[in-house]
This record gives sequence, structure tokens and C-alpha cells, in this order.
Amino acid sequence: MAKMGCGLAAVQALRAAGVTKIFGLMGSSTLEMYDALYDAKDMLYVGVRHENCGAHMADAYGRVTQTPGFFICGQAGPGAVNMVLGLAAAKMAYSPMVVITGLPASEHLGRESFQEIDQQTVFLPVTKRVMTVPRADRIPEFILEAFRVANAGRRGPVVVQIPRDLFNEDIDVTIPPPGAQPAVACGTVDRATLEAVKAMILGAKAPLIHAGAGIKWGRGTESLLRLAEKLQLPITTSAGHGDLAPVDHPLYAGGVGARGNPVASGLMREADVVLALGTRLGFNTTRYKSDVFSPQAKIVQVDIDPVAVGRYFPAAVGMVGDAGAVAGALADATEAIRAERAPWKTRNERFVKDRAQLWRDREESAARAAKPLHPNAVFSELRKVAPRDALFTIDAGTTCLQSTDQLPYHTPPALIAPLDCGNIGFSYAAGLGAKTAAPERAVISLMGDGGFGMTMGEMNTAVMHDIATVAIVMDNGTWGSEIAYQRDFYNKRYIGAHVSSPRFDEVMKLCGGVGYFATAPGEVADAVRQALKERKPAVVHVKVDPEAVLSFRTDALKKR
Repeated sequence: MAKMGCGLAAVQALRAAGVTKIFGLMGSSTLEMYDALYDAKDMLYVGVRHENCGAHMADAYGRVTQTPGFFICGQAGPGAVNMVLGLAAAKMAYSPMVVITGLPASEHLGRESFQEIDQQTVFLPVTKRVMTVPRADRIPEFILEAFRVANAGRRGPVVVQIPRDLFNEDIDVTIPPPGAQPAVACGTVDRATLEAVKAMILGAKAPLIHAGAGIKWGRGTESLLRLAEKLQLPITTSAGHGDLAPVDHPLYAGGVGARGNPVASGLMREADVVLALGTRLGFNTTRYKSDVFSPQAKIVQVDIDPVAVGRYFPAAVGMVGDAGAVAGALADATEAIRAERAPWKTRNERFVKDRAQLWRDREESAARAAKPLHPNAVFSELRKVAPRDALFTIDAGTTCLQSTDQLPYHTPPALIAPLDCGNIGFSYAAGLGAKTAAPERAVISLMGDGGFGMTMGEMNTAVMHDIATVAIVMDNGTWGSEIAYQRDFYNKRYIGAHVSSPRFDEVMKLCGGVGYFATAPGEVADAVRQALKERKPAVVHVKVDPEAVLSFRTDALKKR
């Protein structure tokens, strides 16, 4: 055992958990940790401008690295509750994340003291677990447990709260060395079940693989592709996870549902057996409606969470396990089928033609764009200029939702989206977290002018810490989703739907980064190409057509 201050003990626990990069915002509640971090030369500290953005950065870091992103919230009360949206987004994305935040001193708790907010109640609905340290000597134990919980099973954010006075103590404590906690492998299923699933697929007329986030979390793309190639099965993806396979793979169909494309959705509706790997078949893909499937469809569902299996749609076969491991085991148990001899050869040939036509139609649509640019033109130019290792982050606004199935994903993970939380103001901060996690990759963040306005303060974070992402701000002067609904459902009675923004490229220049303004065809590609060459934090401000907005939630509204 060694005697040390609790701030140092907390930092040593982070080191034992494998933390090398920290997102944070200073505050007086955790200053002892900050003082200990002064000497922690093996840890990179990224200071942010808003706690919610810091949470988004840690969320994205966790999704890229598959290890919990870490955020230290310096101030109890107002600083802590600023994180609520970021925690909610991480919880709804099942993203591993650990937050340490302060509490008022123990003797002040429950007295409505200065900056005392009932953080426990606030955090409970938006986290996987909330932990409050009761004694100073248990600080390292709670931190290590938080990392274990955050990354176990179905992942999620964990908050560790530490009363202010506990940091003032010195403790005798033994902290394990880094790597002392063993990795826990996720299992697969028994051979008999795999044989039954294989027989079901081989007896089908139009089987299909539908893959979701479980493939990405388990880094199961190689197993997914091996299974698809052995059985000559097209791959569709759930909303927000179009990066599960390279978009140019011959069996890749893309996303299903409103955020996907009609070719993939058609394949799903025609399939008589759907092998659902690592997907809940949730709202953004299915809207919980059975018309996404053929009435004859049998669903084989694999998920790491037993509650998810059969939750929204009956499963003919349900399996609890890692989706990638199950895909690999099924591939191992299967003899390869030659493409020309596949029982569903005719279906596949039609799919390949339809998919090729879809991409031709998209390029033709982009080529017709004039001024202001249609978002499709922006996506087309990104397809031409983005490197194959590009990692994209997006917001949930209408222009970004149009991009979900159109971007060039080649190196999983290549897409980080707000998913079921559906919040704007996510993409830019998430991009900074993703770039911190993978500095060698090009990171391109798409958002609208409204969403970027919410988080533009983080341009200073990017410049201060030299985080060279490329932000594409698609400026249509509106809250795009809402003005589309007012246009399509409320007789164009527009109120509150217009936005006035500064030239974000000029603001980025004032912050010390580089900025570009694009209004004509070809200028987005030129700007992104130059920004990637500059290797500095960059903003590309693009004027896009305010009429090119879509109503995605047609299920929720009716015409007045």
C-alpha cells in the first residue's frame, strides 16, 4: 500500500483503467485531480468549452476505441447538469463512457447549499449507473468499477460522484497496474442452433442479412463479410450504421427505412428469412411497423442483450451473444456457395442492377445542382474527395439525415451519429472526440447552421489542442426539419423556423484555424481537399438550398 492524496489516487486509478486521453472542463470541485494531472505526462488533456460538448467528445472517443471515453466535470451542480444531453445520447447509443464529477462537501449535502442540485436524480434516467463514493479510501475502487461497468455487456455511460471534502484526505491504498483487469470475451451459441439457422437460410428463397451496431461494437465486419460472401447474401444495415461494410462491396445494399434507400428497404420487404445481427430492429429502421418485412418473413435475431431479442418483432430463432462472433461461427459452419449457383441468384442480379442505378441517379441529381447547392451535391463531392479511411460524424437535422446513406464509408467504424437521441449540436464535438481517438484518420463532421451554432465555441478547443477535423456546415438559414414540417403539414405558416448565422469560416479564422466558403459546384471538394492538406482545424461554410429539406417524421404528423 502507498499513502497518497485522493486527487493522485484518482489519477492513478485512471491510469490503471488504461486512460491516456482525458476530456475535461475545470471547476473547483475536482481541483485535486487537476493538480495531480499536472504531473501525468502520459495523459493527454483536452479542455473543452461546455460540459455537454465534452460528454459528446468522450462518447465518440468510446465508439472509435471501444474503450470508455473519459470526461472530468470540474464543477458540481451547474457544471454537472450541463452534461445531461451528452449522457442521454451516450446511453441511447449504448456508448461506453465514464464521467467523474464533484458533489458539495459531505456536511453540506441535503441542506440546499451553494450549487447543490440533486445530481443523483438528474443522472439516473440518462446513465447506465450512477455511483457516489462514500469514503475517501474507496475512490480508486469506484473509478475502476465504473470503467468495468461502462464497457460490460450492453455498454453505456457511468457517472462517479465524489463529495468535495473527500479529495482533501490522504489515503493508504493499493491500485492495480494497468491491464490488471482481464478482458471479458462475449460468447456465441451452440452448434445445434447454428445448424438450424443454416438450414433455415439454405431453405429460403430470398434470405438477407440485416446488420446493426452489434457488428460494429464487436468489430465483426470481417466475419459479417465472410458469411455474406459464403452464402451470397445481400447486407442491409440499420439506421446510423451504414459503415458496417465498405459501401463498394458487391453485396452491400445500405440502410433500411427513412434514413436508408429504397433498394435496401425493398430487399428487406421481399426477404423470407432475415438474419438480424446485432440490431434491435428499432424505431429509426422499422418505426415498429411490420410492413418493413414480408408477411412470410422469419426473423433470426442475435443481440448481446437478452431483452432486445424479440422485443419489437417475433423472432423465429433468438440468440444471445456477440453478433460478430455468431456471424463468424455461422460462416465456419457453412460451405461456400458460388454466385452463379446461389438459389437466390436472380434476386441478387436484380439487386446489383438496382443498386448501381441508385448510385447513378444520385450522381445525376448532384450534377443538376446549381446555386444554392442541393445537399446531394455536397455528398457527391465528399464521395469524390474523402480518403478511404475517412470517419464521418453527423447531426440529426434534415440535411444530415439525407447524408446518412450517401457518404463513402470504407473503413469501419466510419460513421458516428446521434442515433436514437436525435439531437443536433452533436456532430462537431463528436468529431473532435473521434479525431482525438484516431488522429491518423481524416475526420469530417457534417451539420446544419443551427446545430453548429450551438457548439461553435468548441472551435477554440480544436485550435488550442490542434484537433484537425474538417467541419462542413450546410447553411440553409433554417431549422430544417421543422420548416419542412411547417411546409408539408401546417400550410407554410412559418414561425421560429429561420436562423441567422455569421460566416462560420471567418469565425474559425479568428480562432486560429482555417476556413472556406463554398457556394458553387466543385467548391466543397476543393475546400475539403485543401483543408486535409493544411492539417489544421477547419470549417467549410456551404450555402445550401433552403427548399431541399425533407419531412422524415411523416408517421407523427397529419396535415392541418
